[in-house]
Amino acid sequence: MDVYQEAVRYLESQHVPVLHATYSVGVVEPETEVLEEDVFQEEAVSCLLSPLLPKSLDFPDTPTLSSPEEMLERRLVVLKGILESEEVYLRELEALLMPMKALRASAGTSQPVLSSQQVQTVFYQVPELRDMHQSFFSGLKARLSAHFQTEPGPGVEREMSYTGFELMVGDLFLKMVNQIGLYGGFIENYEEAVEVVRKCTQSDPRFRTLAQSMMSNNGSDKTRTKYTFEGLLYKPLDRVTKTTLVLRDLLNTTPMEHGDYTFLQEALRLSRSFLSGVNESSQCKREVTLSHGMRRQLMRDGFVVDASEVERSLRHLFLYTDLLLCTRFKQATRGKQDQYRFCWYLPLAGLKLRWVADQERSIEANLRLHTIRTKMYLLQQQLHAKGSKGLALAARNRKKLEQMELMLLTHAPVYTLELHSPSCKSHTLLFSSLYELEEWREAIHKLTTDIENEESLCGTLSIAIHSACGLQQPACMYVCVEVDGYEFYNKHAQTHSSVHTLNPHWDQELSFQVDGAQHLRVFCVSQSDGQDDTVLGKASVKLESKTLNKRWRRQTLHLGQVEVTLSLKYCPHPLEPPSSTAQQQPVFCVPIKTVAQQEGVLVPHVVRCCVDEVERRGMGEVGIYRISGTTSDIAMLKTAFNSNLREAVTRLRSAEVNAVTGVLKLYFRELPEPLIPTEMFQSLARMLDIQDINSRLVSMLSLLHSCPDPNRHTFLYLLHHLQRVSEKQDVNRMSLQNLATVFGPSLIRPPVVGLGQDGPIVDISQEVVVQVQVVLCYLQCNNLPEAQTSLPHNTDAEDETTHM
Repeated sequence: MDVYQEAVRYLESQHVPVLHATYSVGVVEPETEVLEEDVFQEEAVSCLLSPLLPKSLDFPDTPTLSSPEEMLERRLVVLKGILESEEVYLRELEALLMPMKALRASAGTSQPVLSSQQVQTVFYQVPELRDMHQSFFSGLKARLSAHFQTEPGPGVEREMSYTGFELMVGDLFLKMVNQIGLYGGFIENYEEAVEVVRKCTQSDPRFRTLAQSMMSNNGSDKTRTKYTFEGLLYKPLDRVTKTTLVLRDLLNTTPMEHGDYTFLQEALRLSRSFLSGVNESSQCKREVTLSHGMRRQLMRDGFVVDASEVERSLRHLFLYTDLLLCTRFKQATRGKQDQYRFCWYLPLAGLKLRWVADQERSIEANLRLHTIRTKMYLLQQQLHAKGSKGLALAARNRKKLEQMELMLLTHAPVYTLELHSPSCKSHTLLFSSLYELEEWREAIHKLTTDIENEESLCGTLSIAIHSACGLQQPACMYVCVEVDGYEFYNKHAQTHSSVHTLNPHWDQELSFQVDGAQHLRVFCVSQSDGQDDTVLGKASVKLESKTLNKRWRRQTLHLGQVEVTLSLKYCPHPLEPPSSTAQQQPVFCVPIKTVAQQEGVLVPHVVRCCVDEVERRGMGEVGIYRISGTTSDIAMLKTAFNSNLREAVTRLRSAEVNAVTGVLKLYFRELPEPLIPTEMFQSLARMLDIQDINSRLVSMLSLLHSCPDPNRHTFLYLLHHLQRVSEKQDVNRMSLQNLATVFGPSLIRPPVVGLGQDGPIVDISQEVVVQVQVVLCYLQCNNLPEAQTSLPHNTDAEDETTHM
């Protein structure tokens, strides 16, 4: 201390400010005993509930002294202060660790002062901190001792490169700061350690005597400092908060050209980063003490298992009149209220519940539970067995039994209650008793019934996307539709991509089962090969149950320059259990009436998509519909149409055009019943004998009107398409006769012999002639009725137009 006082007097004589409080250690008179105040009562409480350091921690990093010589002299003083401070801190850590060995030994006796778990909690990370600082202290002391031994004597001219620049200590500080993470574990455990000390101080006189009179020797001056246990526990916390200040002062007294400067800069950065992380952690872990002065009323509480995270956790759940609060229970010390760590909360307004039927546990889960129960049984038997080996063994068995019971409570429950809020937050609770689950469900449901939003939709919402217009240039476009509400059901759908056109048409119906839906969102998206999709426009429509009903309501949305025509209808009904992701029903080898009903159209999408694609790029193809595509390509497209319409249309865009025509012909060929019903074959054959062409066409069109709507409109749709193909016969070499020859056998089939069909039996050659001639007659008609591709979505009211 004499050297330190001399240095202080020298610096003050040179008008250099000295930080007495940071590094100086109080001098005490020999043979006296110093009683240090217990700093925990004032400082420690605020330490965890507020940031460890003030926000103005960003000190300047550049030196402020005038010359390198003065900076190096000040640097030596700072280093000496750090060394002395480290020596005192090590003595304090040794004083804290002094009773650890005895306490650990007594834990195995019949009358322990602290249990083994309590000993581990109280001294957690303290030996590691002592070893880290001991290594740092030894290294720093050796460097300083070596420096002062080689320092020139009085009267010898000193060179700057010799006196201070050779002393390198930056690596020592950086090594220590790289281990500063040890303090993170100590800080996390600090609160629990203090609780153990307080509890045992109140309950055990032996520990109270120890905790209130812990001594530390002050080195060679034979003085001793008296501490409390809590005061010593606070020392590491106090020390780590000063690390940044120490490094900052040392950096400010180190010239930038010194070899230590870079090391100290990095150490300072790491120290600040660590303390910043500790501050954020302490803010996130503030205690939540339930207040009895709130207006809300507690309706129910109890322990449940929270399965919202990766692992199950035992939680304490509170149901208030307006919210559901989930906490982690923390038992309080004697004479104080229980406290809880906040986990999450959900407002009851709009909260939806879903009970998931319990599923059988996996073999691994059952095996794990069986193992836990077996161990609990064995521990219970050992506790009740006569001639026990001692109280310590019984205590350990009881501790193990408590741990096993906790594991069983956490992993045994299988009854699941899902909570879904309008803000899209969801949590999953598990109960071991169905009776308990139902009590919770009823209590929550009763509170939420009065505050449910009656304006939201609950039932089936259908949207028919008809067409769009207003595009500035041709594009392949699709429409995305979203509804809000709860996450029980699928909330997203989209149409298939249209052909490359200025006026895309879909006539595609999308259906949603909704709960709590209030808004419909519509997006128009342009699809380009090799480029990202582009949103051309979007709109949001308010859904009101009073303006929607079971009849279609048609309206036009203005999404900027794009107009989308759609129809809406809504059918309210009680909710049904959510089904698994619905797979698209197959379309091949299925009656056309069934497919039309599934899709809500009159002409199946497979027919319209193939026709659109042929008209887009196949009208000039020589031998179109006559030349077949590869079998593998046709099979690939068939599989896609049977499973996912959107994927099928995407593949259709890149498929060879002859594969597109091949899948269309295959669709008609594999219909269980031909497009023109079998019972009409004989009538159509007789009409071919009518000599007058006009009379023949009138009769045939009249007979066509007796076909089911999907059959008739699909047939008319195909006829119009084939007429447009034949208009390009100079290029594609496909006349009406050629097209009738290709499609006739697939569209019209004779009745099967022996199934009670009336009329003369026609041989195969005559059948083919009839099939081709019937289709040819229809193709030659110049006034074919227009085909209707979708079901009417009209109401008595006029169309509405919505501008977005």
